[in-house]
Amino acid sequence: MTDAKPSARPAPERRAAYKAFERIQLRWNDNDIYGHLYNATYYELFDCAMTAWLSRNGLIGANGRPTNVVVENGCVFFAEIRYPGEVEVGLRLGRLGSSSVRFEMALFREGEDTAAAQGFFSMVRVDDDDHRPRPIPEAQRAVYATILR
Repeated sequence: MTDAKPSARPAPERRAAYKAFERIQLRWNDNDIYGHLYNATYYELFDCAMTAWLSRNGLIGANGRPTNVVVENGCVFFAEIRYPGEVEVGLRLGRLGSSSVRFEMALFREGEDTAAAQGFFSMVRVDDDDHRPRPIPEAQRAVYATILR
């Protein structure tokens, strides 16, 4: 007999848990041989939504500056997503540190209120020359705070 360990697997969240949303059209090549979204595609969708939000809110420029380096990411899958269609990516900030942020995101299938997948990206703001961590300026912190959990 083995000892059962409690699962650290989170439960799928609802749309109301997220502060901002990005709608993304799925593409044929997002599917894998099994007919559902390839697992790496989830990370692409999270990254596209996060980058769109950062850009629209003036937190990254056309030249990609300031530099935000991803130091950790992850994803938990709850339900299949398939082409064709659209998904909505819910975004919020789970943590706002002195030089880092943790974006928490969820993928929602069209017309559904419960997440099909949830993920996160932790990023550190670094100097463009020496790539050492740099504090997030107060004006940028105020923008990030609008989606803080």
